[in-house]
Amino acid sequence: MARAGVFLGLMGLAVLVAAAFGALHNQVSYTVGPDYFHAFKFRQFTIPREMDPRLGAAEVGVLASWWMGVLIGLPPFVMGVLTLRPAARFFRVGLAAIALAAFVTALTSLAGLVFGLYVVTPETAAAVTLPIKVGDPVGFLRAGMMHNASYLGGFLGTIAAFWLVRRRARATA
Repeated sequence: MARAGVFLGLMGLAVLVAAAFGALHNQVSYTVGPDYFHAFKFRQFTIPREMDPRLGAAEVGVLASWWMGVLIGLPPFVMGVLTLRPAARFFRVGLAAIALAAFVTALTSLAGLVFGLYVVTPETAAAVTLPIKVGDPVGFLRAGMMHNASYLGGFLGTIAAFWLVRRRARATA
């Protein structure tokens, strides 16, 4: 019963960390490409025009990423609830899994941004047909690359977190 409570607590924490990551991530990507938000994300998430754009970007980040905490947390925490005893150990390993997943996601997102900074130039952006009209296609594409990379990072973070929990479970089996 105690491990079930730890499982639920870790899932809740994973959702909060994912939401906070999204809010912070969007502050960086808004700096890189405000058009990504004004022409695309604010409309997609029905952010009011009168809202401060930084606050709007944070809200988009929360709404777009909280659910990733569920997806990222489920595999390692199911493994943990089934294999890690006692509950306090499961909790410690679960916290480490959340930190590892967030770290991997952040690194991958940063790699997407760096890749976008090097690859997306005015020339390469001009060769891309965007589905919407934007004032700054370079910033738009760079911010988009950063966002796409963060979802890839979430997937890789899930694998890393699962691996960590599995390794810790095998260490005491």
